Amino acid sequence: MSWGFKQSHSDPCVFTCERNIEGTPQTLIIGCYVDDLFVLYSNDGPSSLYSAFTTALASRWNVEDEGPVSDLLNVDIATDADCVLLKQEKYISQLVDSYLPEGIPSFFHKNHAPAADDLPLRVDEALHAKEQGVTPDPTLRANYQSLVGALLYCSTQTRPDIAYAVGMLCRT
Repeated sequence: MSWGFKQSHSDPCVFTCERNIEGTPQTLIIGCYVDDLFVLYSNDGPSSLYSAFTTALASRWNVEDEGPVSDLLNVDIATDADCVLLKQEKYISQLVDSYLPEGIPSFFHKNHAPAADDLPLRVDEALHAKEQGVTPDPTLRANYQSLVGALLYCSTQTRPDIAYAVGMLCRT
């Protein structure tokens, strides 16, 4: 790459570029997703690496700077001077609206463990039923898989507290 970007070993869609400009070490980190770029930078002045990169990018392609990021791939992003907050409240609310159209059942409790104590037993029962040839309704199965996939996404992005329960659900 002519800019000297190096591809991340842990994520093939992330690239970094480090240069020393006017005696100041500067870094760009680019995340690519389909046709979107997410750019993190250490300096943004007129002679910065970020400014040079965005100018070069705009000279070659029709690009649009949407300003500071507030959400990316259903993850809300908020920043202040010394921290970045990631959350998925809107995404999870959309899941609730989609999968619980009549609202959250009254037996659900806030601030409880994200899984019932009998979850492993329930998963074992479902696996046993599957071994016995019991097949669930195809629509029910598709909805279940869709919901568990969405919860798995949440567990890997912003909700590690539900990872155990979702991992158990993925087994069925």
